Amino acid sequence: MATQRQLVEAGIARSDELPPRPWLRIQGTGDASTMWYAVMRKEVRDGVFIGALTIRHQDHHASLLNQGWQEVPPGEIQAI
Repeated sequence: MATQRQLVEAGIARSDELPPRPWLRIQGTGDASTMWYAVMRKEVRDGVFIGALTIRHQDHHASLLNQGWQEVPPGEIQAI
């Protein structure tokens, strides 16, 4: 998981285009912050993750946690 800016700085993506595969865009509001939103991930195969952006403390957030999704700490959101 990485922000668009991080992908651009790493030379993986361009700022005016969608990121290349295997990166997929998850879009939130322009003022999305980790105070209100949680970045979630779930491993679907060895080393292959899917991600979601959800509002904290809502039913959808709780549902994802119950289904085995994990919150990604803000410090781990980076292009690697």
